Amino acid sequence: MDTGTHIAMGFGLAGLAYLDPAVSAHPELASAVLLGTLIGSQAPDFDTVLKFRGNATYIRNHRGRSHSIPAILIWTALISGGIYAFFPSVSYLHLLLWTLLAVVVHVSIDLFNSYGTQAARPFSKRWISLNVINIFDPFIMGIHIIGFLFWAAGFAPGHVFSAVYAVMITYIIQRVIVYNKLVNMVKADLGEEGHYILLPTIRWTRWGIVAETPDASYVGELRNKHIIWHDTFYKKEHNEVIERAQQDEKVQAFLSFTRYPHVYTKKREFGHEVRWIDLRYRTKTHYAFVAIVHLDEQLNVIDSYTGWEYREHKMESKVLVPELVLEKS
Repeated sequence: MDTGTHIAMGFGLAGLAYLDPAVSAHPELASAVLLGTLIGSQAPDFDTVLKFRGNATYIRNHRGRSHSIPAILIWTALISGGIYAFFPSVSYLHLLLWTLLAVVVHVSIDLFNSYGTQAARPFSKRWISLNVINIFDPFIMGIHIIGFLFWAAGFAPGHVFSAVYAVMITYIIQRVIVYNKLVNMVKADLGEEGHYILLPTIRWTRWGIVAETPDASYVGELRNKHIIWHDTFYKKEHNEVIERAQQDEKVQAFLSFTRYPHVYTKKREFGHEVRWIDLRYRTKTHYAFVAIVHLDEQLNVIDSYTGWEYREHKMESKVLVPELVLEKS
């Protein structure tokens, strides 16, 4: 989920903690738990600092080890231990458990969007994405805001947020049921065996579609149960140019993340351009998540790039071309 939603859930879990008699009876423990749930609700995303080491490092690692089973325990121990050093008189067990819940909720809710996590590490490096809620979900944020308003009005926060999370869990279950029904509808429309996923958007009734069959990949859109197919990508054998470009570390980072790539090549004045796109991230004009490699005629890599770019006209500026080509252009 987005940072704002994780922060809201951190406050919400602090409110829920008032159901714990130890928290409701001890203001100092309540303050410590508030810090624990706030920091714990953010901690797995601290790996965002990897952006400073470049897009490839960030893509390969974000929501990877930081969202794993060992990381959940490490984050919990570090956060609760650090807070306990400033609140030595509170119950460490209660602080630990509420902090643990905040970290677990962060990782769990991230499983339900299309980006996903590697939450099964160290047992599996597979990306798990259930694709039922958008990175930002207005309903989830909305019920938290309502909860905060009731809390500010003097209602018992424990009871308020037990209701909020009961509604949220019901909502997610409902989205899972709807998702499965819509996938079956899309399969029937295309009429081919394969792997189908829907991609949630900020609008409840609009979904992206990616369908992979043995011969091709199809990208479309679902609007109010009306299916629109936009693009068809036929599968092809890799050639020497693609194989050489695939050795680039930025491409490897891209491919380690996406299960839905498509690659194509283009002859350029300086040699070759090889571009991979992630079929999940279609905009109105192009596919925003890409890996691009420029190679010369001898198949030496000139430059490469991987990352998100939502403006098609900016794509060309992401990778260098020889000065001779720039002069000609």
